Amino acid sequence: MELTGRDIARLKGAGHIDFSTDEGVLANIDGRCIFLEADGKCRVYDIRPDGCRSYPLVMWLPERQPVLDRDCPHRALFSPTAEDMIALEDIIGQLEAER
Repeated sequence: MELTGRDIARLKGAGHIDFSTDEGVLANIDGRCIFLEADGKCRVYDIRPDGCRSYPLVMWLPERQPVLDRDCPHRALFSPTAEDMIALEDIIGQLEAER
């Protein structure tokens, strides 16, 4: 999961450190998000990154087509709204502006 500057500031502001790679990607341990507890719950749910908030809606690049992540076992439970699409575009726009 790529992190925006806003995500990084929010997580650091809550006292979290060492949660991302040098490329600004949320760190994983053994293929799992660093914030995912053994019981499957997110330790930072209330301040989670924007990309996590929109997941499983992701942007298929280079076509820039919003799709539900085919690897998400729960994708059938989601019906993205127009607001979800706008939020995802905003995240992508932030990431592009920060590069």
